[in-house]
Amino acid sequence: MLPEPEHQESGTTSTARRLSLLAEQSMRCAPACCGAVATISGNGPERRVSATHPDLAPLVSVQLARNDGPIPSALDTGDPVDTDDLLTEDRWPGYRALALAAGVRSCVTLPFRRSGIEVTVSLYGYRPHSLQPSVCGPVSALAGETTTALARDRRYRAALAEVEHLETALRSRPVIDQASGIVMHVLACESAAAFAVLRTISQRTNRKLADVAEAVVRAKGRGLESELSALAGSAD
Repeated sequence: MLPEPEHQESGTTSTARRLSLLAEQSMRCAPACCGAVATISGNGPERRVSATHPDLAPLVSVQLARNDGPIPSALDTGDPVDTDDLLTEDRWPGYRALALAAGVRSCVTLPFRRSGIEVTVSLYGYRPHSLQPSVCGPVSALAGETTTALARDRRYRAALAEVEHLETALRSRPVIDQASGIVMHVLACESAAAFAVLRTISQRTNRKLADVAEAVVRAKGRGLESELSALAGSAD
């Protein structure tokens, strides 16, 4: 198996840490920012969320539940979405009410996409017009680098999984070939028919093909003649 980097963490831990750091560092890029939220999808069935403050998490939940708000809008358009003053904002009524109740008056959300991964960074301000466009520069650079790193991590994990799959197949191949030879001898059939019998047993018993092959090899085909013959007929 390919060696992992010396400090490589599990996929879940690495993603969660990168997301948390992104939110924290993005908030530091904007002095007037009272908090930040980073989200990601593409690593699993649900969008993961990391917020610098617990009070901000419900603002994300209501947007994802209703598919309405700055985050869904930014993901739909692929462009930043902002509002200078939520008090005069007429979009996203559910999100707007919750944000104002939390004391949030302004916000901006930046979306990023890389290799099937979607990342958003949202900045929040207590004062209207407090999140100047200039903050988007450093935050955009930071989030872009993080999204690229997350996509790279995903490709690396996929490569490791593929290598593991290939190694498992290589380890299993000799015993499968040996079992196929036994079935060929018992049934006086060709290799393709013998393999089909093993595959049928695997499917019907919900066992791995390698496990079925090992059982046949251990038994050396003895006592399996009638069963193998019946399976050979159903596998045709």
